[in-house]
Amino acid sequence: MPTQLEMLVKILKLERAQGGKDAAVAGGLSAYCQVWAPKARKQARRPPHHILIDEIVDSLTHYDRIESKDERVHQLGYLLDRIMNRVPPPPAYQERLLVWEDKMKSQAVEQPQAPPANLRKHADRRPSLPKPAFIEENDAWDQDYAAGPDSYQLDIKSLPRLDRPPRPPRPQRSLDEERALYQELAQPTTQVGGIGGKLAGLLAGMDLHTVEDLLWNFPREHKDYTELKCIRDLFPNETATVMATVRRSTVAVGAGGRRDLLIEVEDGSGSLSVRFFNQYFLSGKLRPGKQIVLSGKVGIFRGLQMANPEWEHLDAENLHTTGIVPVYRMTKGLRPRLFRKTMKTLIDDWADRLPDPVPRAALDRCELADLGWAIQQAHFPQGWDHLRHAKRRITFDELLMLQLAMLRNRREWQSAPGPALDIADDFLESFISQVFPFELTRAQQQAIGDIRRDVSQAIPMNRLIQGDVGSGKTAVAAVAMAMALSNGKQAALMAPTSILAEQHYRKLSETFGKMKADQLPVIALLTSSLTASERESIYRGLADGSIDIAIGTHALIQEGVLFHDLALAVIDEQQRFGVDQRGSLRGKGGNPHLLVMTATPIPRTLALTIYAELDLSVMDEKPPGRQAVQTKIIDRIARERLNGFVIAQLEQGRQAFFVHPLVDESESIETVSAVEAYERLSQVFFRYRVCLLHGQMNPLEKERVMADFARGEYDVMVATSVAEVGVDVPNASVMVIDGANRFGLAQLHQFRGRVGRGEHRSFCFLIPDSADISIDKIRAKQDGKIHESALTVPEQRLAAMEESNDGFYLAEVDWKLRGAGDLLGRRQSGNNKAQMIELTAPQLVELAQREARTLYEEDPELKLPAHQLLAERIAARYADSGDVS
Repeated sequence: MPTQLEMLVKILKLERAQGGKDAAVAGGLSAYCQVWAPKARKQARRPPHHILIDEIVDSLTHYDRIESKDERVHQLGYLLDRIMNRVPPPPAYQERLLVWEDKMKSQAVEQPQAPPANLRKHADRRPSLPKPAFIEENDAWDQDYAAGPDSYQLDIKSLPRLDRPPRPPRPQRSLDEERALYQELAQPTTQVGGIGGKLAGLLAGMDLHTVEDLLWNFPREHKDYTELKCIRDLFPNETATVMATVRRSTVAVGAGGRRDLLIEVEDGSGSLSVRFFNQYFLSGKLRPGKQIVLSGKVGIFRGLQMANPEWEHLDAENLHTTGIVPVYRMTKGLRPRLFRKTMKTLIDDWADRLPDPVPRAALDRCELADLGWAIQQAHFPQGWDHLRHAKRRITFDELLMLQLAMLRNRREWQSAPGPALDIADDFLESFISQVFPFELTRAQQQAIGDIRRDVSQAIPMNRLIQGDVGSGKTAVAAVAMAMALSNGKQAALMAPTSILAEQHYRKLSETFGKMKADQLPVIALLTSSLTASERESIYRGLADGSIDIAIGTHALIQEGVLFHDLALAVIDEQQRFGVDQRGSLRGKGGNPHLLVMTATPIPRTLALTIYAELDLSVMDEKPPGRQAVQTKIIDRIARERLNGFVIAQLEQGRQAFFVHPLVDESESIETVSAVEAYERLSQVFFRYRVCLLHGQMNPLEKERVMADFARGEYDVMVATSVAEVGVDVPNASVMVIDGANRFGLAQLHQFRGRVGRGEHRSFCFLIPDSADISIDKIRAKQDGKIHESALTVPEQRLAAMEESNDGFYLAEVDWKLRGAGDLLGRRQSGNNKAQMIELTAPQLVELAQREARTLYEEDPELKLPAHQLLAERIAARYADSGDVS
């Protein structure tokens, strides 16, 4: 009697786990057994089965009258022992055997239902169990049940394995034929069979406009039908997928008139209740008799239940042809099964004729799959190995094209000669000793050496200085500017905001002010806040050469700005500027040397791909004497103590930041917003001056608030992520990040970099706003009591922040946790949907780098016949904005 008896076992175990509260099923066990008994009788085939049912009914009929919970639990344990054949029936029930034999001879007893077609026995897979003495020979019902709960399993074929992707002979097509296929790919989605105007409109709302868009619209996940679970094997709090038949469907009215759909499903091993909150409209689709697949988290509410699981009607074709089914992102009005069927037809049509721009020789060297096969397996994989090979190929293409596009930019930028600067040893040593009262770090000296070597050549320098917050990049930029000045040339520095430009102006004026009087350069600040006469004066000075160094914002690249002899252009926070903006600054001079700086550490391997057009100098040291910011994760309930600590710092004349993830309160995200925090903290710190800064303020207002805070006119700043990159405030000593689990690791490190910039001891406090974040687990991991894998991704981020102040180490951790998606994503342009890029691994990045260099050295302009299609795809991909940075 596998169905009814095993359902009862699950309920009895749940009731026992709940301590005998009589809450495992609606109405209690006493009522349930009256409904259960008739169903069990229909499945009973021998007298021992009936006497077991008799005993269960007798025991549970008065279960609700048992006052002692301990006695209830004892009774449950006994019944489970009886059901599992661990104890024989009491004599009183054994005496009923003859009675039931007579009954069964005199009347036909309905045989048990056959197992569903998709189930089969696997008794031979388990060790045989000793048969109790009271079980008769050839008693199939008892043998099935004594075999244990796994006697029925889903009958689905195992997935195939694939060590290496196949690479069949490539079709022999001319370049014109390949171009014609690309023209077909550029056709609107209405050219695909099954897609009419209405469906095309829905797809357009998802940014899917062409046939190619559809082919590269990869599933957000895949469901593995080979990992389906039987209902009887489900456990509370696990996420599982089951295939079952709807038995009952009702609509229930909840609080506030909410109408929920309640269904009960069975799969031959047991039943499961499912509740769809406020989705009564599904009743027409989830009618009794329908076979469906459900995927969700198993909970407990009067028994095992799933709430709002993902679901779809069972697709028999998918079940029998493959165990892996794609799940696409959807929009209102789009039906999953219909869309999947359309995609299957489309991909089958294109798999064998899709143009492959990567040369066959490159695929051979890298052991990669053909593109058509990869696209097919990325959507409808035959196995998990097939999907892995497909993703590897598609991600490789994105990395290779990005690398080659940047190498193309580098070649174009360096096609015209630049000014070769002669840097004398005695000048360089004298300048450094005059202006810096400290010894430069090894990393600073190395970067200066790299720059000196570059600018001494007639080929324009394209160098990136990648350094952590406080690593001394501005000092290196000052030395580079001095190299230009020593040759009678001009230099310029462009920053993304006026406040940063003013900060550089003050620092560089102070630095160059230490030079000998006869060597002092003229430095000008050019921002949009200047009056018309002030701007005109600076324009004249830059054009006639009387201004040596210009520092400014985008105003530096405005029409009308011309330099007399610009030899060096420095760009700070270079990720905030595009290729066109950088090119505009270079166009102001005679193809000057370019030095760009970023304070966002990126793993070196990845940086060599993202910034392939630039030579890289890594500054991974900080000047001596710079204190590490002490970082600590604290619980939400400790806010009051934290406020007391902040007040103590304010009393010493320090300043503090409070950062929040949202500007205003949100209905979907439970976290404290910046506006709410500003109102509360204004009362907490009523004796101090509190300001608010967020992205919805106009630019002038934001810059005013930041400048006022930097001048000490405010003591506490409440801000959103706009504080990530901001003004230098050496007096700030406390950074509080509320809702820290909602920020990425790079953002958290940048926030922390706003403090610890002066001589004062500084602190960073991380406050998670989710109950799912366990500080105890983080502490246990740090103490070596549990493995890192036991932590969630947000917990691992917070733990890493506490453990290290090293931005490059944190960048490696970030890459491991998130992949390269966010880092590479901001460099994509046009219709480049790099949906696989988040899977980027260091080995694949290095492979793409090596192959790009190989192709570039062999054919830098990609003019060989084998490379022409690749060159055209790169040009088409980055044609919209020309920006691959």
